Order: sequence, then C-alpha cells, then structure tokens
Amino acid sequence: MESGIIPLYKQKGMTSHDCVVKIRKLFKTKKVGHTGTLDPDVEGVLPICIGRATKIAEYITDLPKQYEAEITLGYATTTEDASGDIIDKKQVMPCPDENNIKKTLQSFQGRQQQIPPLYSAVKVQGKKLYEYARAGLEVERPVKDIEIYELVFKGNTLVQHEDTVSFRFIVTCSKGTYVRTLCTDIGRSLGFPAHMSELTRTRSGPFTCEEAIKLEEIENRLQEGSGSSVIYPMAKGLAHLPRVEVDEQTKAKILNGRVLPADKQMKEKMFLFVSADELLAVYQQHPTKEGLIKPKTMLRTI
Repeated sequence: MESGIIPLYKQKGMTSHDCVVKIRKLFKTKKVGHTGTLDPDVEGVLPICIGRATKIAEYITDLPKQYEAEITLGYATTTEDASGDIIDKKQVMPCPDENNIKKTLQSFQGRQQQIPPLYSAVKVQGKKLYEYARAGLEVERPVKDIEIYELVFKGNTLVQHEDTVSFRFIVTCSKGTYVRTLCTDIGRSLGFPAHMSELTRTRSGPFTCEEAIKLEEIENRLQEGSGSSVIYPMAKGLAHLPRVEVDEQTKAKILNGRVLPADKQMKEKMFLFVSADELLAVYQQHPTKEGLIKPKTMLRTI
C-alpha cells in the first residue's frame, strides 16, 4: 500500500475520528491517523496520514494552522460557539467601526496565554474538560501558551443585525489555539459578549484548501483506479525540516539508529536525513550529550 498524506477537506457533521474510520475502510488499512482535531461543526483542511506516514503525523500537527472565522457580537454561549446555550446577552449599540475592530484584532497578535473552553477535549486529571462540564462539575482549567502569528479583518464582512453584529477574520496561529476562545476574548475587548458563529480551517502546515479533497471525490478516484492521485508524498509533510543528504556510509549508520556527531552547521532542533530522495530518519539534538544527534523517528529500516 502506498504511504503518504491525504489533504482531506473535512465537511461539517463529521468528527476527525469519523474521517479516519472512513479512510481506513476506503484504503483497506488500519494505519491511518489525522493531524489535529476539528470539531464536528467546523470544516476545512484535515491532513490524514496513511501507511508509514502515520510516523510523521506529529510533525504536521505541530505546524501553524490558518482559519477563517466569523465572530458574532451580542451574546456568549456555554461552548463559545453557536451550538451552546446563551449565558450572556447585550445589544450591540453602538456598532463598532472597522478601524476599531482592526485595532482590536491587531492587539491579539503575538505570544500569549489562553484558557481552553469548558467544552473541549483538553484533559485534566485523566478526564476531558467537556466531561466535567456535562456533569456540572467545576474544575481548574490549565493555561496554555499559544502564538497568534497574524490576525486580520476580512473586508466587507461587517454585518449589523437587529441585536447583534458579525464580521469575519483570518487568523494564523500555533497548534493548540482555540479560535472559539479567541472570539470571546475579542468580543470582550470590544465591550460585548461574543461567540464564534462559523469556522473553516484554510491551511494546516503546508496543505491548503485549494488542494484539499472531499471524501466523495476520494471514493470516485478509487473507483476509477486512481486512488494514489490523492496521496501526497511524506516529504511534503516534512518540508519545514532542514534536509541533509548523506553518503552510503552515513546512511548505513542512520539505518542502524546510531548516534551521530552533529555538524557545526546543525544548529536546528531537528533534521531530516535523506539519501537520493529516500527519507531515512528525523534526528534531533541529543538531550544530554552536547555535540551529538540521535534518531527521533525512523522512516526507513533495514
């Protein structure tokens, strides 16, 4: 079976796990994994690793994500999105202007801390937060370090309703960022309760909406005998790592999982070793022995 990455376009109504189960059935393999959960009400890019590429899922998951979100000012919900019960309400009068919104969005760029939503899969003492929330139990939520790389207002999207105001923005952020929480925080800064009313993931690492493919199209291509056309090579998922070409002697050492001396130019945390475009392994700086590097993920074995 071919190994690689499928840039799936997850549609609303499905969980990320649902998508994995469907891909397993379509490609008749258990070796399938996704690269970052998307809530059922959210659609967009969800890279799926298949075959040996499941080994590199963590590297794609760790990469920045981009979303297009709609925020609605006027009421907040238990879940911080449109599916929750209303917990706070306030008429949006006067309506904030675009300049004020842009200035507020800009203030959220950079490194910061975020408290995840009550209704989320973050675990505390072995249980997911939403399990505590559904049981009506209070629990201290962990503070997460995140980074907002870019946050911009999407032009001509400001719409005023009877009691609410909505607009759209595009955010590029680090792994683990809750855009739902970002929306409520933005609303609070503008002086109103708010929630995320819509969300689409437009990029996950190197994969964009333009190249993402829906499940129906994958099924069609498999029936046509061209299923391999939806699978991108593993190298694309590791393109962000420094690439080091090695000779046959070093290749043999790598395939045996040997600890190697670090080249003076190897100052990055991780490296991708290749031989004639064949992916061998991801190496990392040795945690206890300075000047040495050790294997982190073997991509090929003897």
